[in-house]
Amino acid sequence: MSGRLYGVGLGPGDPELVTVKAARLIAAADVVAFHAAQHGRSVARALAAPYLREGQVEELLVYPVTTETTDHPGGYQGAIDEFYEAAAARLAAHLDAGRDVVVLAEGDPFFYGSYMHMHKRLAHRYPTEVVPGVTSVSGAAAVLGQPLVERDEVLTVLPGTLPTEELAEWLATTDSAAVMKLGRTFRNVRDAFADAGVLDRAFYVERATTAQQRTMPLAEVDPDTVPYFSLALLPSELTGPVPGPEQPREDEPRTGEVVVVGLGPGQRSWTTPETAEALSRADDLVGYGPYLDRVPANPRQVRHPSDNRVEAERAAAALRLAKDGRRVAVVSSGDPGVFAMAAAVLEVAAQPEFAGVEVRVLPGLTAAQAVASRVGAPLGHDFAVLSLSDVLKPWDVVLDRLRHAAAADLVIALYNPRSRARPHQLAEARDLLLEVRKPETVVVVGRDVGGPEESVTVTTLDAFDPETVDMRCLVLIGSTQTRVTPAGTVFTSRRYPG
Repeated sequence: MSGRLYGVGLGPGDPELVTVKAARLIAAADVVAFHAAQHGRSVARALAAPYLREGQVEELLVYPVTTETTDHPGGYQGAIDEFYEAAAARLAAHLDAGRDVVVLAEGDPFFYGSYMHMHKRLAHRYPTEVVPGVTSVSGAAAVLGQPLVERDEVLTVLPGTLPTEELAEWLATTDSAAVMKLGRTFRNVRDAFADAGVLDRAFYVERATTAQQRTMPLAEVDPDTVPYFSLALLPSELTGPVPGPEQPREDEPRTGEVVVVGLGPGQRSWTTPETAEALSRADDLVGYGPYLDRVPANPRQVRHPSDNRVEAERAAAALRLAKDGRRVAVVSSGDPGVFAMAAAVLEVAAQPEFAGVEVRVLPGLTAAQAVASRVGAPLGHDFAVLSLSDVLKPWDVVLDRLRHAAAADLVIALYNPRSRARPHQLAEARDLLLEVRKPETVVVVGRDVGGPEESVTVTTLDAFDPETVDMRCLVLIGSTQTRVTPAGTVFTSRRYPG
């Protein structure tokens, strides 16, 4: 069996930035290969030295030419291509003999690294693994303490060997840039920054993360002192020194708030990034116990679980915490403004006791939307959303609203359809609907949608069995324009008969 080829990144220069995996592979390898210029000194080999062991074969791959002229008939490119072919053949001999070969690379192997030339010649012939490393761009930004980009900005990485005019065009049109391969190209690179009008906010970094590192504004650099292991950075205009959070003085009370959030109906991916951020910032989480269980544990936070029928008490507890300066997230399933905690919190917050306590409501994906998406687009036209619970309103009000929604030919989403305390009401609601709607009216029942026990059933109003429904279900009643395709897709046409 052949040996295995590894391209191993060592990071930008600090030995402590060599990854654990890179160190392990270097120590285990039969052969360690590294590149060097004619002087024979290898930066990569020096970085890997603490991890080398006795008995390993070292393959020093010396470039025949770097910046010098050459009399090779193919010129510089011909000389360097011939070198790469010969180096690959040397490594292939070890691999054919069953020896594992690690090729060392400063920074990252696939980021302007010499390893990639071995990879192109050998990876299709031998088992190969590439171990990424910290790039010089990341190292330079870190030592500057200067963020490069944020939000949807664009970072452009450029070689300094490009013509000055082309470099200037790139620099003038990007948010942030890193220019590599300086040394003899430095004067042209600096001219490009000047021509692009960005020289005044550019930085120079040399041998980043090492004891010899040097940083300064790009405009102040002496071109005759610039080595190859250096780069120019152009941070975006939006980045800069990042101020820490302003801390209130000891004599100032901390301002709390209540944020009412919805987790969505099931899977974690349905929780919006805005809600996830609010949850991560909170000091206290307040909510119905099973809903709080869906929020990842954070030992910094205090959880206040409670029963599902104490919404007003839960809201008051959250507001009192906020009044004392705590950041409180009140957690709902679905959307907090749809049969959930937002209205309860705002109702209690209107009391004089809580004047001045800030309350925010963040939207969430509703159960109706989730169930509808599983079958197609049954909510494609006008629809009504009703709760069958009579805990906070009389049952005759529920039936009256249901009757009017059905008579208006609206698609109807039924929340809280059936519980152990209300086992008969859904059957009454179905019988009422059958007085107005045809028996073949489409019905969709979604149970635990987005959760581990998800099921979705498409049936008709006359075949619909209320006994199959519980509080984990949502029921959609179609209109006269709701259709089921031969493939089982459900949709309600946006066009209504004139």
